[in-house]
Amino acid sequence: MPQLKDIHPELTGSSTSSTTFGRSVESKSQIADSAPSKFVGEALNIYRLEPIASADDPAWANKPGHGVVVVAARTSGDARIVAAERELDFMEIDAAPADDVSTRTASAFRDEKLYTVVEIEHGRCDLVRGVVEGDIRMDVIKPLSM
Repeated sequence: MPQLKDIHPELTGSSTSSTTFGRSVESKSQIADSAPSKFVGEALNIYRLEPIASADDPAWANKPGHGVVVVAARTSGDARIVAAERELDFMEIDAAPADDVSTRTASAFRDEKLYTVVEIEHGRCDLVRGVVEGDIRMDVIKPLSM
């Protein structure tokens, strides 16, 4: 029976690998994918983010909605991120998050039970990644002192 050291010799003798953070092909790809596009020419899709939960859904209490928003993004998941990035983050004002180091993950846009994402155009190269249409409120996060 082969042992772990025979199959993966890089794992023997040390509990850490020889890789460096951010240098693997996968890490470089993830970093590039999350960076905002500041140039026209990248193939982007147009997505409409629509609220799907009823107005009396309790989830809206902690995650106020913004109505329908249209964004240019790489994927449907990226569309949620693009919309959430437009919201005010707690680090930009005197406030504190409940669960994370950023409030971006608490956005209603990131919640598939509150918002759905519908692709309305595919492969546009004349847009920059970002919000195309819709108003995203800035009062989602309240400062600690008023």
